Amino acid sequence: MSAENPDLAIAQQATLEPITTIAERAGIPAHALIPYGSYKAKVDVRRMTGTDTRSKLVLVSAMSPTPAGEGKSTTTVGLADAFSLQGHRTMVALREPALGPIMGIKGGATGGGHAQVVPMEDINLHFTGDFHAIQIANNTLAALIDNHIHQGNELGIDPRRIQWKRVVDVNDRALREAVIGLGGPTQGTPRQDGFDIVVASEIMAILCLATDLADLERRIGAIVVGFTYDRSPVSVADLGVAGAITLLLKDALLPNLVQTLGGTPALVHGGPFANIAHGCNSLAATRLAQSLSEITVTEAGFGSDLGAEKFLDIKARLGGLSPDAAVVVATVRALKMHGGVAKADLEDEDVEAALAGTTNLARHVDNLRKFGIEPVIALNRFPTDTEAELEAVLEWARANGFKAALSEVWAKGGEGGLAVAEQVLAALDEGADFRHLYDPAGGVEESLRTLAREVYGADDVVLEGRAPAQLRMLRRNGWDSLPVCVAKTQYSLSDDPALLGAPTGHVLHVRDLVPKIGAGFVVALTGTIMTMPGLPKQPAALHMGVTAEGESYGLF
Repeated sequence: MSAENPDLAIAQQATLEPITTIAERAGIPAHALIPYGSYKAKVDVRRMTGTDTRSKLVLVSAMSPTPAGEGKSTTTVGLADAFSLQGHRTMVALREPALGPIMGIKGGATGGGHAQVVPMEDINLHFTGDFHAIQIANNTLAALIDNHIHQGNELGIDPRRIQWKRVVDVNDRALREAVIGLGGPTQGTPRQDGFDIVVASEIMAILCLATDLADLERRIGAIVVGFTYDRSPVSVADLGVAGAITLLLKDALLPNLVQTLGGTPALVHGGPFANIAHGCNSLAATRLAQSLSEITVTEAGFGSDLGAEKFLDIKARLGGLSPDAAVVVATVRALKMHGGVAKADLEDEDVEAALAGTTNLARHVDNLRKFGIEPVIALNRFPTDTEAELEAVLEWARANGFKAALSEVWAKGGEGGLAVAEQVLAALDEGADFRHLYDPAGGVEESLRTLAREVYGADDVVLEGRAPAQLRMLRRNGWDSLPVCVAKTQYSLSDDPALLGAPTGHVLHVRDLVPKIGAGFVVALTGTIMTMPGLPKQPAALHMGVTAEGESYGLF
């Protein structure tokens, strides 16, 4: 096993079960299975019967992370395998990885060590083609918009007010702003344009919230692509191409079935970014998992302030879900970072800094409590953690009345998650009193103010830049009662990535409000967050490749 890349080595050395065996274990009939090779398949939910039952739903979130992540997917997979070892009929539901962060700094999103979903390489690289389908559907719509204008612009679309961007599944900062249509009359109408990353596309959000093909087409038809010269909204339905875009997505809508290293059935489907979009796997996959299992374990991106809040206030609201328990993943290194330790020194023992950083962890626990859920803290062990640091954090949790346990799933798989599983089972027995944090009927500004004060610890919200005019536009068009999806840095509870710990007294700066009518929410862009990220100085891509025998290396 490569000491430099143990995750990939573990995945490559694993003996996988045929996907037909995994499907049978999950209770998926053969006639509903569409194999993509030997170890992955799509599930045609239209051929499933008796899928109205609902298992217990466990949501995995985290504290505010370091740039490398704290092992939330790893913990999710390991916890599911732990439940399976205990004899519980379990399924795990995860997002699909995006190539942007895989090639950038964060790496893949299939877990790690002995707590992974496999085939790891396939899932991280192209998988069943869902992201490619979303990319081409998004860009086909963009081409149809520009063609409509070029061919006479019957709808009177104002080229200055087109809000639909093209997308690509790469962190490519050079494409954030662009001018298209140059070269004369035959090349189209010149206008300002730009690219987002695929996971920020509204089509990605729609795919993850649609219940079936009819709902998918309805939502696509409702997408607002821009405005006319008199500022009336123009939708995909107005363009008459909702059917064509849906056609490109008919297979992508079907959940993907794979397995964990422990043999637990896993649905990996959809992948909206949590700091840009709503950060959850597809509603279709979650519902399917709940219909087939006793316990469904799922995750939401980044911390409680991003993925978990959006899961609870957007996905659960729109999809009728009600989580029964939650887990907050914490690490000693993240605690030390929030306790004031520099990134370069995180591997050095510092018990005091780890305890100082618990202010951030406590805020995330408190955030979930506001939704009526008492979470379990999973302290995810890393090789550089010392026993003194781990015990100090666990003792802090016990002293404050928090459910907490050490997670060692990276090293031990499901066996290393049994302690966390016991705590989660206790939480499931106690039950949850789930409730949403705000009522969208109060308006976007009031919803933002509630999130700012209750989740981010801010004093208030300031609308700046385009936001005030956009709020008036939302009200004029009757869109002011939609849920809000805050695009915010993941590194801080505030909109300033440098403001660590559990800040209070700050202000949430909202610079733009973008209606996503097909998805059913309004995106609030805060701080300096980008819908097209950039690559770091030393991207992970520098260390990746493939041998002459076709074996990957450098993927993690």
